Amino acid sequence: MDLLKLSNGSGKGQEELLNEIIIPILGLKNRTLEDSEIWNPNGHQIAFTTDSYVITPLIFPGGDIGKLAVCGTINDLCMRGAIPKVISVALILEEGLELNLLKQILRSLKQVCDKSDIQIICGDTKVVPKGKVDKIFINTSGIGIIQKNRDISVRNIQIGDSIIISGDIGRHGIAVLGKRDNYSFTTDIESDCHPLNEIVESLIIQIPGIHALRDATRGGVAAILNEMAKTCNFTFKIKEENIPIDKNVQSACSFLGLDPLSIANEGTFIMFVPKEYSNNVLKILKSFANCQNASIIGEVIEFNKFPVILETIIGAERIIEIPDGELLPRIC
Repeated sequence: MDLLKLSNGSGKGQEELLNEIIIPILGLKNRTLEDSEIWNPNGHQIAFTTDSYVITPLIFPGGDIGKLAVCGTINDLCMRGAIPKVISVALILEEGLELNLLKQILRSLKQVCDKSDIQIICGDTKVVPKGKVDKIFINTSGIGIIQKNRDISVRNIQIGDSIIISGDIGRHGIAVLGKRDNYSFTTDIESDCHPLNEIVESLIIQIPGIHALRDATRGGVAAILNEMAKTCNFTFKIKEENIPIDKNVQSACSFLGLDPLSIANEGTFIMFVPKEYSNNVLKILKSFANCQNASIIGEVIEFNKFPVILETIIGAERIIEIPDGELLPRIC
């Protein structure tokens, strides 16, 4: 690989970029590459994460780049069982950006921080000449505290675990695509962009056996399940009939030739728990407005040739592969 391609931003292309260049050079071979990394200074467990946001359009049904930036970082911390505490906010702004738009985005970001009891403690601002960035890019980094005896990681996944999804899939990707000028369709779908800290904390307090969590962002459920299955060396078998998909999302995907399993989400996550806890997990999830469509979608089995297998509605089996490249550029 001599030149970077747009397809290196997600799916198999990103996997290639990480494994061939970034991970070897930066010395990250022993990392599991989960949503946040754990650090243990003086016996205290700290979760740390960072992410950059380049979404277009900046405002979409259900959110904007400001809300997305803080929700994304909060959710990445939650996926390791951390309680988010502080974030940084770095802005790269294009000359000529409308200040009213900037104010709207920053107010949206701050509103989520206030609601989630998170402090913005540092940041940076750069203004670049017109045409050198598309209006505004945002980077947020976050730190969370992991309480004693919490251990949520892909390493903990076991054969027999139930695979549970917190809600219906594909909302974010379809909501964003519906607002892009080059797509000839309209939709009433709103993004699922939402902070997950309250939901996840409630689950952790009430369910002692949560093994792993992951939010299904870029590449959707297909990418996340493949990444996790390869890390723990098991096969995840999921059932098509149990995967919740809004009919409007399904219609849009059919129109565009997209697989809902590969569409990004921004407030929907996957859980791995011992089977005996699965019904209680569903009960807790469905007590939240954002999780009314939570469902047990599959189970963990011994490795069986492929990382992820889908049992179709008619009983056949289909291999679910990691999406090939960046299907939906700048979706987050």
